[in-house]
Amino acid sequence: MPQNTFTHFDPHSVPSPCFVVDKVAIENNLKVLHHVQQASGAKVLAALKAFSFWHLAPLYKKYLSGTCASGYNEAKLGFDYYGGETHVFSAAFKPEELESVLSFADHVVFNSLQQWQRFQPLIQEALKARPSLDFGLRINPEHSEGTVPIYDPCAPCSRLGIPNDQLDRGQLKGISGLHFHTLCEQGFDPLDRTLSAVEEKFGDILPQLKWVNFGGGHHITADGYNIDALIQRIIDFRERYDVEVYLEPGEAIAIHTGVLVAEVLDITHNTMPLAILDTSATCHMPDTLEMPYRPEITGGYLPNEKAYTYRLGGMTCLAGDVMGDWSFEQPLKVGQRLIFEDMSHYTMVKTTTFNGINLPALAIWDSDAHHTQVVKTFGYDDFKNRLS
Repeated sequence: MPQNTFTHFDPHSVPSPCFVVDKVAIENNLKVLHHVQQASGAKVLAALKAFSFWHLAPLYKKYLSGTCASGYNEAKLGFDYYGGETHVFSAAFKPEELESVLSFADHVVFNSLQQWQRFQPLIQEALKARPSLDFGLRINPEHSEGTVPIYDPCAPCSRLGIPNDQLDRGQLKGISGLHFHTLCEQGFDPLDRTLSAVEEKFGDILPQLKWVNFGGGHHITADGYNIDALIQRIIDFRERYDVEVYLEPGEAIAIHTGVLVAEVLDITHNTMPLAILDTSATCHMPDTLEMPYRPEITGGYLPNEKAYTYRLGGMTCLAGDVMGDWSFEQPLKVGQRLIFEDMSHYTMVKTTTFNGINLPALAIWDSDAHHTQVVKTFGYDDFKNRLS
């Protein structure tokens, strides 16, 4: 991990498996995002879908303008613990959940004109009690920057966002903003090109709006991100259309801030050495299968780069529950702890208990004070109670 804040961390200081998040690294990322807010005039929201470790919510209040959510439960979590503005988008709202959302959210964004019209009775009733409520629509710029189809909201036949030719300008009364989300862990240039597509297709609407939400996927805190260009582009956009601008980074808050500690349970052999860990790709780090990608391991190298190469797999019965192949300078041993790096964003929010595998414990590491605090552990009751 570039920041290397886990150099002095002892993997035996926590249960295994365990997600460990460095609150110092989190705060450093928040400071960068706060700088973007201050310099550009935009408001930055934390996308809880990527990282919702609410034990750290007090830190967010110091630096960001609020949270954005993809449904009722995330929205309620943001409202209850994070402070600031609460923004909610859903691909489709259930009536009972929308009614609750309308009682506390600041911005509610619809994915279709059909839902915007269908829920007008609820919306008008909510406005009587809360006249400051803002409503928006998610648009689809039909401009793809993603390289992985499953994560591309602008892919053909995407269900996310309204294409330009489907956005009836006559149905926009009461709409104060537009929202788009097209990026996934990307730099400034893809955003710049996307904004140009938005301006080309929806430019006639922009001057009528109060705000525009640029969505998430902005890798603002990653090495090499052109922060100065982002700030200037936001300033120019705000001045050109006289609108408020929102950003919704998720991974940018949690990138390079956490690890997943795992333990070697067994070592076997089938054509090559195999190590079975007490964690699971499918249960605890599903993006390694969905994206897919190969996570880094502290002290691990590419296959055959060092003397001892192993295929690392999980505890479940899924044949494909495999993290990948790594080589090590020394042979692995049963009981040895391994550290998977950069395991904060899109990990703990996606965990499952498939096969009854325990969820990893949650811990906070303070890399300044060299102190570890275990926040939560999980067991049988967590598995049992979610099923019946």
